[in-house]
Amino acid sequence: DRHPDGTHRSSRGLDQGYQMIGKDMLISELIETYEEAAPLLAQAGMHCIGCVSAGGETIEEAALEHGIDPVLLVRKLNLHLLHTI
Repeated sequence: DRHPDGTHRSSRGLDQGYQMIGKDMLISELIETYEEAAPLLAQAGMHCIGCVSAGGETIEEAALEHGIDPVLLVRKLNLHLLHTI
């Protein structure tokens, strides 16, 4: 969830330096923070790296545009990224 300081994080991830991803996070912010998220998005059918719209779209907006459940996508991203740190 988004905290007052504008970051996305969970109490579990704080001690590991992990910022929890939320569906309101911009795709550009996600990829800039976690480069390893790009292949995960591509596997889901979202080729955000080459997309002009990705810079200003949230994960939720992009997921819905591609017919993907944003809540499930965010869960998958967080689970994968949390275990790779």
